[in-house]
Amino acid sequence: MAQIMLDHVDKSYAGGVKAVNDLSLHIRDGEFMVLVGPSGCGKSTVLRMIAGLEEISSGSIRIGELLVNDLPPKDRDLAMVFQNYALYPHMTVGDNMAFGLKMRQMPKEEVDRRVADAARILGLEQYLDRKPAALSGGQRQRVAMGRAIVREPQAFLMDEPLSNLDAKLRVGMRSSLAQLHEQLKVTTVYATHDQVEAMTLGDRVCVLRDGLRQQVGTPGNLLDHPVNLFVAGFIGSPSMNLVTARLGTDGGQVTASFGAHLLTIPGSVLAARPGLDGYAGREVILGIRPSDFEDARLAEPSWVRMPATVDVTEELSSEIRVIFVINAPPVDHQDTAALAADQDEDEAVIPIAEGKSPWTARVSSRSRVRPGDSIEFGVDTSNLHFFDPGSGHAIGQTSSASSS
Repeated sequence: MAQIMLDHVDKSYAGGVKAVNDLSLHIRDGEFMVLVGPSGCGKSTVLRMIAGLEEISSGSIRIGELLVNDLPPKDRDLAMVFQNYALYPHMTVGDNMAFGLKMRQMPKEEVDRRVADAARILGLEQYLDRKPAALSGGQRQRVAMGRAIVREPQAFLMDEPLSNLDAKLRVGMRSSLAQLHEQLKVTTVYATHDQVEAMTLGDRVCVLRDGLRQQVGTPGNLLDHPVNLFVAGFIGSPSMNLVTARLGTDGGQVTASFGAHLLTIPGSVLAARPGLDGYAGREVILGIRPSDFEDARLAEPSWVRMPATVDVTEELSSEIRVIFVINAPPVDHQDTAALAADQDEDEAVIPIAEGKSPWTARVSSRSRVRPGDSIEFGVDTSNLHFFDPGSGHAIGQTSSASSS
């Protein structure tokens, strides 16, 4: 195992196109680090540079204490798992896993031991004599991971390894990956565009956009303390609700008003966000996570009330997602535009009346709310988020995007 250090790493292509821009990142020994971001953000390029499959344009990469800028891939002692399983169809599972070791002329006894150990860890013992065509997609991906495990490398590099699996298999494989890392404790760098994968797997997560590092932190830190609008909108499922609001005062208390709604901001929030009070009388971008809503009949009595009319409900086993409309236009900012452009067609929000925005709330499954109902939400205002409408940076954010 080893730490991996990227120090001011750039990757430029012909024509001056920068795939990675001044990236510094410290991946700790034994850590599961996830690189997440939309398509084209540079995450796969970062993996390939660590592996030595792409030359860096400037900066340095160290694995352990060794500078590897000019070291060929075969000498870096890393194992990579790709989106494509890349199994040899004419070989058995056991032979696929053993192939790389045999090419290195490792003694047969050691090859057999490593293959047997990996098969036991991955639950592949009964499949060792089968060909890949006889396996499911999830089993083939486990074979690909087994081929990496037998290498006993300093680190694993995984490039969207679950993206070819269906939704149910992805959930199961996420759990298997988490258990595998807990067992092996090998440094792992994992690239994905799926923020749910990132948040469930990563010890820490690095959010990238257009080759630039946006924020690095634990999943909880990214949810609770996003440093800008892009991270706030990209991390979290469903996404954070955003609106342009005006800060004012009412009876000595600071308020945020938008559409027909007025929320009182607790003093604890003002104290935790230095500089927010300086926006009094000005516009800010207000963010509220869907999880900070509840049906008022089930909410804490101290939570601020917010009336709405229900448009759509999505009933899940543990919650109901309530989609409703607020009488305020969608936020117009380059960060939110970038998020909208990255949405898959299936995720795109259906257009609604001009000047109005769809919001999502997550409420308890004990709520009997239905489409068309008038509902009063309780809103946990202790978790409100505020962003500067010009820069998109979080206001009063003490968690630094530059923290390693």
